[in-house]
Amino acid sequence: MTMQSPLNNQVHSTGWIVQAWASFVLSVGAMSVGILNLPVDNWVKGYMGMGLAFTVGSTISMAKTTRDNHEAKRLTARVDEARVEKLLSEHHPLK
Repeated sequence: MTMQSPLNNQVHSTGWIVQAWASFVLSVGAMSVGILNLPVDNWVKGYMGMGLAFTVGSTISMAKTTRDNHEAKRLTARVDEARVEKLLSEHHPLK
């Protein structure tokens, strides 16, 4: 077993990145157009627009937190694996 370099991160393809950004822009844009075209007062439109902004912000925060927790678990697992490898390499049952 060999340890992988911490710099060996998974890289997303260009197609995935374009699709992710396109879906984000289209969804926020469509929702914004929908809110602007509602037959209600501007106060209601503003409230719904703020709700959309807070929803997007909290979703980004949740995604970042989930990613950070996953990365921390991966790092902890690598450290534990390195400790086990060191213990096994230093163990000589015949000595």
